[in-house]
Amino acid sequence: MLKTTCILVISVLSSFSPLTTAMLNLSLPCQHPNPDAVVQEFHRRVNVSLSRRQLQSTSTDQSTTTCLTGNPIDDCWRCDPNWQLNRQRLADCAIGFGQYALGGKGGRFYVVSDDSDHDAVNPRPGTLRYAVVQSEPLWIVFSANMLIRLSQELIFNSFKTLDGRGANVHVTGGGCITLQYISNVIIHNIHVHNCYSSGNANVRSSPTHYGYRSKSDGDGISIFGAKDIWIDHCSLWQCNDGLIDAVMGSTGITISNNYFSQHNEVMLLGHSDDYLPDSGMQVTIAFNHFGQKLVQRMPRCRRGYIHVVNNDFTQWEMYAIGGSGNPTINSQGNRYIAPTDRNAKEVTKRVETEEEHWRDWNWRSEGDIMVNGAFFVASGAAIEIEYEKAYSVDPKSAEFIDQLTLNAGVLGSRSNKLGKWTAAGNDSDSGGGTILDSGGNGGSIGSMVGSGAAPSPLSRPDSTTTISILLTMSSSLFLYVTAASVLL
Repeated sequence: MLKTTCILVISVLSSFSPLTTAMLNLSLPCQHPNPDAVVQEFHRRVNVSLSRRQLQSTSTDQSTTTCLTGNPIDDCWRCDPNWQLNRQRLADCAIGFGQYALGGKGGRFYVVSDDSDHDAVNPRPGTLRYAVVQSEPLWIVFSANMLIRLSQELIFNSFKTLDGRGANVHVTGGGCITLQYISNVIIHNIHVHNCYSSGNANVRSSPTHYGYRSKSDGDGISIFGAKDIWIDHCSLWQCNDGLIDAVMGSTGITISNNYFSQHNEVMLLGHSDDYLPDSGMQVTIAFNHFGQKLVQRMPRCRRGYIHVVNNDFTQWEMYAIGGSGNPTINSQGNRYIAPTDRNAKEVTKRVETEEEHWRDWNWRSEGDIMVNGAFFVASGAAIEIEYEKAYSVDPKSAEFIDQLTLNAGVLGSRSNKLGKWTAAGNDSDSGGGTILDSGGNGGSIGSMVGSGAAPSPLSRPDSTTTISILLTMSSSLFLYVTAASVLL
């Protein structure tokens, strides 16, 4: 496959208005030159994983058989019984338009041991905010189960992975997660909920810069002029505005394996109908479960190329997929279960647009299953001819949807039985942790990080330098993590 390259122009935010800065940032959009090729490769990967599962179903190796789900993202890392010894393999598992998101791959490990967020300008070492603003690539993990109540927007720097595997981590509060004018972020296995507007305050965005932030929308995750983003296995609900919004020329995004519930305007893709840079927006929405008490925008699209594939939509109150401004919407292998309201059976909605304007928009449905009277209104001139060549690999039908979305959301979250999916064996509620240096000498995470001590540099990963982090969660859950270095 072709990999896109781009120049990302980052301006000093205090020097330009948001709109001006966004236009500078979008001088060379990073969209893939052939989005249909990305879609085709997606289907190839799913087909390979499903075929492997079917072949292994007759195998005598039951451990391998039970591991394989047919979901290529999960099978990529969860089939390794010692995945926790190679956490950064996750960065190789994304598919779709966000497949090039590196996150903190190749960087040091940072252990969040302090769940406080008292100072948005001078965050304490050991906190999540301290980690995400650093300039270097970091792979961020958690020493224990945490509820992190944000005081202001959590503004990320580039090349960060938020890896909640092995802990029950909730992010809530003011502003929540903001990915603005950055690239290469992976957010995995985190609960994001009850986020509200914040701002009119100074907030740090890097070790050398903080600035005044006006009132935020209160999105769960706000992607603003950002590139190469992957959001996977998160659970999101009840935020002030959107659960995930991607605007102002953001592109190269995969939103996969998430569980959405209890929200009105779930997801907005695109700033406005007339914001031309969003024509380069490319987003893959795959293997998600759109669950209870959702109203609309799953997603709402303005411009761009949106691939909605192998998701489970279990009722909506108004509509599932909407749009304006002539977006391309490619719906494949989804299951749409309509509500009982006979006036809300249509999956699609062209927002504030007359048919004479939208009849040529490229919206198509292929391999989708419609349940309880659901129906998808397709549009586009000569649509079958246009797609006949693009999909020599057929998308898998929604008959596989239960299997592909079985583990949507935070893994282990519904019963908090983390031992079911870690290599360890027991449940966990809380606990502390220990860091072992290369000689096996340990120190308390709380005392070394949470006390506010300055970080001490360690070497970057190489083939000869390996240290282990032993996270002790509750009285009996031990999660072993191998890293090349730890930021303390």
